[in-house]
Amino acid sequence: MNVGIGPLRTGIFNVADMAIMLGVALTASAPVRIFLAGAGGAVGRPLCRLLIADGHHVVGTTRSADKAAMLSAMGVEAVIVDVFDAAALSRAVVAARPDVVIHQLTDLPPALNPALMPAALIRNARIRDEGTRNLVAAAVEAGATRMIAQSIAFSVTAALLAFERQVLDAPLDGIILRYGKFYGPGTGFDAPSATPPTVHVDAAADAARHAVTHLAPGRYAVTDQDGTFACQQDFGR
Repeated sequence: MNVGIGPLRTGIFNVADMAIMLGVALTASAPVRIFLAGAGGAVGRPLCRLLIADGHHVVGTTRSADKAAMLSAMGVEAVIVDVFDAAALSRAVVAARPDVVIHQLTDLPPALNPALMPAALIRNARIRDEGTRNLVAAAVEAGATRMIAQSIAFSVTAALLAFERQVLDAPLDGIILRYGKFYGPGTGFDAPSATPPTVHVDAAADAARHAVTHLAPGRYAVTDQDGTFACQQDFGR
């Protein structure tokens, strides 16, 4: 069942326009320490490149030794950890001393293979519930001041709202990025879906990059249209 999310301010904006709308100046920011959970994913990889280029120190997680090597080659401090191992995750986040924690964790099959999706949806739901709870607790313990989490813009359910509230209700600046359906490198889709909303993974990564220092806490929908972001901020619940 879809659940309403309250009043929205809508329009087509690029990231700079969105910051102006919120009264946030896009000025050069001092580098910060970032813990990126899901650094080896389709959004995580381009996001790592952007954050490193901005001069931030990035500690990125993966469950794969091969992906850890790839992340290290990019300049990321790679950590192999399972989000469901709360104690190990807490140690990793505390050791990273992050200012910002970014949650880009998912567990979905390439190209959303229909044969694999039933099991994947169960795993993904566990990440949103238990995994998010562990990551929020670790972020708070580590003294992080901001948390950014990947969500979706195309199916807002009661379970999704409960996941988002874990981040928004935590004692830090919580930002939810509700992405359209991904396409681009690493997604299994070269072109956008015929059914919007959609977003290229590079655009999704760039939105997360700006959320590190330039967006006010709250929910945002991030989709693409003619090369720009279509952004909606939820000023309701």
